[in-house]
Amino acid sequence: MIELTCFFGLLGLAYLVVLEGSGFFNLAIGPYAMMGALSVSGLVINQGLTLWLALVIGLVVVLLLAGSTELLVVRPIERRSGGAEFPALVAVAALVFGISQGAGLVFGRLPLPGQQVVSFPAIDLAGAFVSASLVLIVGFAIVAFGGLTLLARTTAFGRALRAAGDNREAARILGLRVDRIRLLAFIVSGGIACGAGIAFASKGGVSYDVGLHWALLGFLALVIGGTGSWLAPLLGGFILSITQVIVPFFIGGEFADYAVLLFALIFFGFRPQGLYVRKVRT
Repeated sequence: MIELTCFFGLLGLAYLVVLEGSGFFNLAIGPYAMMGALSVSGLVINQGLTLWLALVIGLVVVLLLAGSTELLVVRPIERRSGGAEFPALVAVAALVFGISQGAGLVFGRLPLPGQQVVSFPAIDLAGAFVSASLVLIVGFAIVAFGGLTLLARTTAFGRALRAAGDNREAARILGLRVDRIRLLAFIVSGGIACGAGIAFASKGGVSYDVGLHWALLGFLALVIGGTGSWLAPLLGGFILSITQVIVPFFIGGEFADYAVLLFALIFFGFRPQGLYVRKVRT
């Protein structure tokens, strides 16, 4: 359950970075994670590359995808539509399927085992076994959540990130380079999603068609947790992971996704703003 919490939370964090920096819901977060994990596995298994070279290439591929999403898809469409977000959302939704199908074409449509970035025998801690994959994803979650929290609180870029997402025109008047901030937000979110995908796939593997599923789970983690704190998606991820673990235990694994959607609908009805809401001083 800890691995699921970290994975869902990291995907939600990637959504939050883009939302804070651009005010845009980037639905391609799940495919970024899939592409990162599938690129690494495909390059190692199919092409015989070393793991570390495959990691570098996989990260570069995802960062380029994320940057291109903002630079070549979202930005020009928003400009042509007078700042309206819906046309850009539709275009990104199409991009989600394009990335998935492209990944299937390049790396094949059969699932591939994930790659063990770190490897050591499971550690027995008071009867609980700690695996290398658990250490990897927990460690990455600590770095990602802790680093972004520190960045937002102590650096000018962190404050500019939120300002650009809150009010783009006001940020421009203040002299902030809004377009650059938006681009960096997409790239940083792509890096987070890539790392999350690689870490999570090291235990269960990855296939070309999981991107949309992961996108939905990350989105739900963000919506449930809220946008009031950088740690909020982690709380949303924890709630989702409980659902994913409890439902298969009682009524079968085939109902897990339906239970998540039902829970999300109920949650939206009672608290659509999420558990953590940003406090605004008046």
